[in-house]
Amino acid sequence: MENLLKNPLVINLIDISFTEDIGEGDHTSLACIDKTEQGKSIIIAKENGVLAGIDLAEFIFKKVDPTLIIKKFFNEGALLNDKDIVMEISGSSQSMLTAERTVLNFIQRLSGIATSTKLYVDALLEFHTQIIDTRKTTPGMRLLEKWAVKVGGGKNHRIGLYDMILIKDNHIDFAGGIENAIDKTHEYLKSHNLNLQIEIETRSIEEVKKVLIKKGVHRIMLDNFTPSMISEAVLLINHEFETEASGGITLLTLKEYAKTGVDFISSGALTHSVKSFDFSMKAI
Repeated sequence: MENLLKNPLVINLIDISFTEDIGEGDHTSLACIDKTEQGKSIIIAKENGVLAGIDLAEFIFKKVDPTLIIKKFFNEGALLNDKDIVMEISGSSQSMLTAERTVLNFIQRLSGIATSTKLYVDALLEFHTQIIDTRKTTPGMRLLEKWAVKVGGGKNHRIGLYDMILIKDNHIDFAGGIENAIDKTHEYLKSHNLNLQIEIETRSIEEVKKVLIKKGVHRIMLDNFTPSMISEAVLLINHEFETEASGGITLLTLKEYAKTGVDFISSGALTHSVKSFDFSMKAI
């Protein structure tokens, strides 16, 4: 998290969040509370789960008011129980109330992702297979959400379109087939002096066989394959390339796919439809 808090994208996101929520001023706090009023509040977990974003919460409070005094009782990745006090904030009552919603929005979202990811990770403990995320993230939140996946024990797939080549079905169709797509990709990487890993999506066993003949990739994605089809594909690939299962795999079906011996299972559900963790801030 320390490096993320120096990242311009994250800092800009926080600034946008302030503009969105605070605007020209927190008129409720300004109206009700004298600016000299000092107070204390706590942030409380209201369910069991994995904590993610506690350092970000401190950063946000301090960005609103550097004089606020923060005490953190848990570290990133800690397992929380219902009613655990995760943080104590002391100082200007106006300041802590102004920061409250922005802080809670971030830590609820990130802790929800970490908590959900841990369920997947725990389900895969007996298997070789690892769970990875996707680009199905909240716009502007990708770096933080993918960080939360790692806090929950998961692995990151590519961050964006720039740090890995993923030749998907539409790329293949527009390029005129698997062979052309792979050839064009290598030509592009060479001409631009780029060293990026290449993954290619396959939609059938026949396409897997084409990739095995053509080669030139690092990982083969098995998209919307049934577990039995993945077992067949993994046997054919025989560790020559990394393998990834993708497409509609849920926590309920996770183990059936892991039994195939596939290296990775990617799930957009880790980030795109996760339930936020429940926290509240209370004056004490």
